[in-house]
Amino acid sequence: MPLLTADAKGVYAISVTPFHPDGRIDFDSLDRVTDFYLEKGATGLTILGIMGEAQKLTQHEARDVARRVIARASVPVVVGVSAPGLAAITELSASVMDMGAAGVMVAPPGNLRTDAQIRSYYAQAVAAAGEGVPVVLQDYPLITGVQMDTAVIGQIVTDHPQVVMLKHEDWPGLAKITAIRKSESAGQRRISILCGNGGLFLPEEMGRGANGAMTGFAFPEMLAQVVALCGQGQAERAQDIFDAHLPLVRYEQQPVAGLAVRKYVLARRGAIASEAQRAPGANLPAEARAEVDRMMARLDRRLAELA
Repeated sequence: MPLLTADAKGVYAISVTPFHPDGRIDFDSLDRVTDFYLEKGATGLTILGIMGEAQKLTQHEARDVARRVIARASVPVVVGVSAPGLAAITELSASVMDMGAAGVMVAPPGNLRTDAQIRSYYAQAVAAAGEGVPVVLQDYPLITGVQMDTAVIGQIVTDHPQVVMLKHEDWPGLAKITAIRKSESAGQRRISILCGNGGLFLPEEMGRGANGAMTGFAFPEMLAQVVALCGQGQAERAQDIFDAHLPLVRYEQQPVAGLAVRKYVLARRGAIASEAQRAPGANLPAEARAEVDRMMARLDRRLAELA
């Protein structure tokens, strides 16, 4: 599979990691959900991210998941290798790149406080990922607590050609996309920008110059349709499709409960056998399930009206 480049675009679906109710990895469901994302229009996959419960896996399990997905997928696969220590990044990055991964994604550890610390960390992390390995810089301050302004991102991009993509998850963050694109117009090296946060601001992000989405909303076909339609200049049609899904997008963005919502919907859609999370984690209570069921029924009716 080709390596990730700054020209990447489309939808790189963030994959869940399926588990059996007893906490074991469900590899049959991992195959099924991989096929599901591709059938729904994903142009790439991202595994072992925050919403993929990577922090709950051992290094051995992480390699097993990566091996299974990379072997099955017919699209580029980006692997999250974020870890508290650089040695773990080096080990997992080397393993997954040997398996055929397209690149790796690195989020900053939460103890970084200054611009200098952030720049220094990414210098070390890029080196740890390995010479020539494409790196996705994950900017997710709501989770990491690390604030990276556009000047810091620009300096990292300038200093490290291996950084080919920004996973943009700042919130509010539309102005950051605009600022980065303006810097590129002034001579800064251009990178791909794929956006997260469940697609909550996807139409606006596309309008600001994003290249697509890297997120895991349980209806990835919506993400693919919105990105494609925006690319075709059909912004109003894209907005109509987005608006039909917005209640579920919003509901899935609840802190703590969001992954439970996503896995419940994916299980209902037949993409995974069980909504189980590995501990710590809890399934949706009955009241929340009823709310999601109602929104899914409304979505079916709304999409029928838009057809």
